[in-house]
Amino acid sequence: MSPRPHRPARAALPPWIAHALRAQRGPVPWSAVARGALSAGPLLLAAVLADRTSLGVVAAIAAMLAGINDRPGSRRSSVKRLGAPALAGAAGLLVGTYAGDHAGPVALTAVLTGLGLLAGGISAVGPVASGAGTQLLVAAAIGAGMPLPEDGPTRALAFLAGAGWLLTLRLALPTPGAMTGDFRFDGERDAVAGVYDAIAALLDAAGTRHATARRAALTAALDDAQDALDGPRLRRFASSAAERRLHGQYAAALPLAEAATALAWAGEPVGARAGEGPRRLAAAVRENTPTGPLPAPSRSAPALRALDDALLRAADAFDRGAGHDLHTRRRGTRDLLRTVLGAGGREYGLRVALCFGTSVALAQALHHTHWYGRHEHWYWLPATAVFLVKPDLGPLVSRVLCRAAGTVAGALLFAGFAALLPRPAGLVALVAVCGALIPVATRHFAALTAVVTVLVLSLVMVGGEPQASAGRLVETLLACGIVLFVGHLPMPGERGGQVRARLATAADAAHAYLTHVLAERDGAGAPLGRDDDRAARWTLRREAYRTLAEARAASARAAAELPALARHTEGTDEVAALLERLVDTTTACAVHRDDTGRLDAAHRERLAELLDELAVRRGRVGLPAPPAPSAALPEPSRAG
Repeated sequence: MSPRPHRPARAALPPWIAHALRAQRGPVPWSAVARGALSAGPLLLAAVLADRTSLGVVAAIAAMLAGINDRPGSRRSSVKRLGAPALAGAAGLLVGTYAGDHAGPVALTAVLTGLGLLAGGISAVGPVASGAGTQLLVAAAIGAGMPLPEDGPTRALAFLAGAGWLLTLRLALPTPGAMTGDFRFDGERDAVAGVYDAIAALLDAAGTRHATARRAALTAALDDAQDALDGPRLRRFASSAAERRLHGQYAAALPLAEAATALAWAGEPVGARAGEGPRRLAAAVRENTPTGPLPAPSRSAPALRALDDALLRAADAFDRGAGHDLHTRRRGTRDLLRTVLGAGGREYGLRVALCFGTSVALAQALHHTHWYGRHEHWYWLPATAVFLVKPDLGPLVSRVLCRAAGTVAGALLFAGFAALLPRPAGLVALVAVCGALIPVATRHFAALTAVVTVLVLSLVMVGGEPQASAGRLVETLLACGIVLFVGHLPMPGERGGQVRARLATAADAAHAYLTHVLAERDGAGAPLGRDDDRAARWTLRREAYRTLAEARAASARAAAELPALARHTEGTDEVAALLERLVDTTTACAVHRDDTGRLDAAHRERLAELLDELAVRRGRVGLPAPPAPSAALPEPSRAG
């Protein structure tokens, strides 16, 4: 048989192109689709029938923005995820309306630029704050640029009503699987069950090349469960038996996750029996049933003994159904201000302010020189710039490409629909369809842009403006050019500040976890396995893994930028990987020390190697050195 001819390897696409082509996968979120269909369209229809079309347009825009934030999760977490951005949007609409009515072009540009600086700094705090910053600026641009007969407070109330309507649907309507147990906690139940499934998957992958990815998936599942169970509440702790039971089931997963991580760190297969117990626990959570007998794994190693003990404690916790500690570290006002005013917040705030302010200034210049003709809506340009400058939506060039492609596709689709559909009934139906498509379109920025373009153009036409697809295309391209230009401008301070800030936070959390593990039960007479020791350890471990996941995500986005930007964060992914190995090793040390009361030579040597390598690589990427936990490292670790 003759050998096959050699085929040259296909060249890999540049990261900034590959990211633009990548889309999220998963089942269709039918409950979110139903909420989207019942939000913006019916609100607009009610307003048209009541002859208050302009208020309906504002409410529908608010419902659309809330629909973009309507992601899978619990009802409790949705209050913060949808409510906080809605409040920020209402405030932005109020400020924008007054600034647009009483300020000239120069003063208006200055006010909105200052608002961009504030919103950009706040966005560095986290995903909810980022959504709030986005809605603050988008609503401010709409308030200043959309000619509406209502005053500022009336517009803000309409905005809150639109977002509040979608939030009401989220809290009131059941979701798939909600018929099991108390329907109020279906999102929490699914998130906690996902943790046990992820533990089982990690145990199955122990000793294989998939272990690292499965450990990252376990971190994501634990983060999702924490977010699902945590949220605004009237009382400090869970107030119902069903909720306390879910909290207890989540807490019972933490020692299991710790033991599974230690087994994966050891790099040896553990057999299929080890994962069977967590899978049965996942089924018990999801179906709200008793656990039944759990298969015990072999107890031939410290981590396996920890896994067996954790399974026994989990079965007991499932029977008692009590718990309240989510093992989260609360960030106070000082921590939040440090994030906003730190290197990451300053860099992000300056870039958002410059992009938003420049787009407002250009839009004002074009508007007052009558470039728009009869079209008075100049807000599209700055509102587009807001979405383009958001780094949590992907690398810069990827965002620009997707936004341009999505706007072109959406404008062309709307031009066809506008020529065929009756007005206003057909356009109201189109708004309802687009609202239903948003939860699916959020998987790719270009698809989301296309759907939002059709929806907004429909709202504007219902509000009385003639068809303006061509103008929207030009304004979008102008916004793309502004953001691309500003994104490559040198800024005060060091580039990549957002990535380094997240990496420094992760490094501090990893070292705090390591210091605690090495210091706890140091011979002062405290018994091994004391509950308060373990609770503090699990809190620190969760903080370390969560901040590491955020740092890895920020580093990956930065690496997918054009080379001119990506070079500023070179090496940060390697530091993040080292920190993850350090946290994994610390977890293995904790499990081993619980079982034997000491660390063996392999753990000590591995810790010393990682700390030494980390000290070298931190300096290369410009991260400050933390207080060295190696001072708590037993002396024999340096013998290796």
